Amino acid sequence: MTDAVMELWSGARAARDPAWVRRQLLEAGRTLFAMYGYAHTGVEDLCAAAHVEVWEFKREFESREALLVDLYDEVATRGMRASETELSAEGIETCPTEERVNRLFDAYVKAVTKDPRDARVAFVEVLGVSREMEEHLTMWRSVWVEFLTQEAERARLRGHGVDNNLAVVVKVLTRSVDELLAHHGRRPRQVPPEWLTSEFTRLSMAMIGPAGVGPAEPADSSV
Repeated sequence: MTDAVMELWSGARAARDPAWVRRQLLEAGRTLFAMYGYAHTGVEDLCAAAHVEVWEFKREFESREALLVDLYDEVATRGMRASETELSAEGIETCPTEERVNRLFDAYVKAVTKDPRDARVAFVEVLGVSREMEEHLTMWRSVWVEFLTQEAERARLRGHGVDNNLAVVVKVLTRSVDELLAHHGRRPRQVPPEWLTSEFTRLSMAMIGPAGVGPAEPADSSV
């Protein structure tokens, strides 16, 4: 290859759109982390799969872990937005509590398990990576604790016997959701999303408790 051709090739690589490079690397991470595991995937592996150079990786990400964090954030944000969107859906404010809980979890589960690789990366490969990663996961759990606490408070107002210590109830539920999704992500044949939704709803209603302690459910939930 002549010097002129080499110069053109180097210029073409330098001109590559950083957004494209980033997308390529994220997609490579999604695939390789899910297939081989985070611990067994190096920067060179990611670059080879993404068809980019190592220097391009270093331009976009501080480390391999930074790429993993971005992948996790994509999944977590998608799940949260799906649940928040469902809160604005028709009939959500008037339906019985169990139906409401089922709908919120159904939206979340469909969003985070649509791509089997996402479920594996976000709920299995992020575990035990580092103290910094655990702190990041804890931050996200606090977001979900706040969201679910609001739902538990709402259930209490509708007459459900929610335990006085909502913080404990919600933290247990949040951990249970994480553990079941990790179980889902680890299985060669992942359990159906419908089963996850059903199980999350069952756990939630068991923790929320039966109605009849405070203000009752609306007599006609269709209004």
